[in-house]
Amino acid sequence: MVDQLPNRGLEIEMLKEMGFTSIDDLFSDLPEHVRMTEPLPLPPPQSEEEIIADARRLLGANRAMGDVVSFLGAGIYRNYVPSSVFQLVTRGEFLTSYTPYQPEVSQGMLQAMWEFQTLISELVGLPIANLSLYDGSTAAAEALTCVVRVHNRKATQKDTVYVSELVPPDRMSVMHNYCQGAGIAVKTLRHNNDGTLDLNSVHEAAGSCGVYVEQPNPLGILDRGVTQIKDIIGEHTALVVGVQPVSLGLVEAPGNYGADIVVGEGQPFGSPPTGGGPIYGIFACSQPYLRLMPGRIVGRSIDVDGKEAYCLTLSTREQHIRRHRATSNICTNETLIALMGAMHMALLGPEGLEHLAARNMTACILAKQKLSDIDGISLPHFTASHFNEFVVELPKSAANCLNYLDSVGIIGGFDLSRWYPTQGNWLLVSVTDQTKATEIELLAAHLAVWCSIKEVVA
Repeated sequence: MVDQLPNRGLEIEMLKEMGFTSIDDLFSDLPEHVRMTEPLPLPPPQSEEEIIADARRLLGANRAMGDVVSFLGAGIYRNYVPSSVFQLVTRGEFLTSYTPYQPEVSQGMLQAMWEFQTLISELVGLPIANLSLYDGSTAAAEALTCVVRVHNRKATQKDTVYVSELVPPDRMSVMHNYCQGAGIAVKTLRHNNDGTLDLNSVHEAAGSCGVYVEQPNPLGILDRGVTQIKDIIGEHTALVVGVQPVSLGLVEAPGNYGADIVVGEGQPFGSPPTGGGPIYGIFACSQPYLRLMPGRIVGRSIDVDGKEAYCLTLSTREQHIRRHRATSNICTNETLIALMGAMHMALLGPEGLEHLAARNMTACILAKQKLSDIDGISLPHFTASHFNEFVVELPKSAANCLNYLDSVGIIGGFDLSRWYPTQGNWLLVSVTDQTKATEIELLAAHLAVWCSIKEVVA
């Protein structure tokens, strides 16, 4: 194997330093049956022209989201992002300063970070926001560990949090991964048949460290019961609310109905759904959680000359790299993507944000009306208010329906049996401001055809 190495002299010298005479000696502790003895199955070297031609061929197999009629959401949403966002964020001041630390960070970059925090704080109705986390799932998981750190002394259900049973399994998996290492028990909050939260279940959570719910919930339902949770659980149990941030252009900010921490997936602001992202997590909180919140925080102050100045404050990176003694295991964030979100929000302004949310809501109402008129289809939660998405109950399997729609060039939505295995006939249909009325009519027409096909296999 040594003969296959490109720089044999150097490799032999390195092996000698380690006390080996050959590569085979280096890997002698590995069983024979797991070793690869033949060359890697790679094509021969290519010229630059050949590589570019291959890249174009591969890229040509992709379909752009804007070229396909799509009703897929389930956590990642396609809203119009002004072109100026992409022009601004590719400036070197932002693009090459991805995650600067205190010694080298510029005042301009710090101010941009601070503006992001301010916008998020105003949006969710809480006084403090950090500079983002990796995504909505890590933000939710970090919130659970944070509320245990703050409330465990006074909790009657120590080291315990309650989470909505509708939380998607991928997010729930992240929560469990965070909580199991910290010895935190995760219990579930039940929901009624109409998709709303069972408030009797919320009463059971009183005395725990915290409660996590989503508004709108993963079925797209805007649940009025969420606004009653804080009155039920009391001040010694934290209320954590996961949000779809665009909805806050129309929906009450969680901080105004008692939320202690607000988290969410920030992707709808500033980032197109390119392969599921890029994404960033929102995290905002009230004063009692400030010292124990995860992530980086930018503060605004006055320097020795009396001029306005910005700095990373309250929390250092070292606070998050102390293993079991750490406040959090989040050492960095998604600065660049978060700044894209800040640019998007700043360009919209309050009225623009309200208008964007209204366009999303209007498309959702129209889609509900059109699809509910189809024979053979029902909407289990039709009377509820929805944002972005809603459930369609089909006469046969959602997987079969999606295969049919794909054959006619439509991405029909999300098969909810991937989240909830017993709901094989449930399809989550998502719409945004980018969904045209003609596309909704096209989906309705093809769903009607599919429902009329008697030989559809479940």
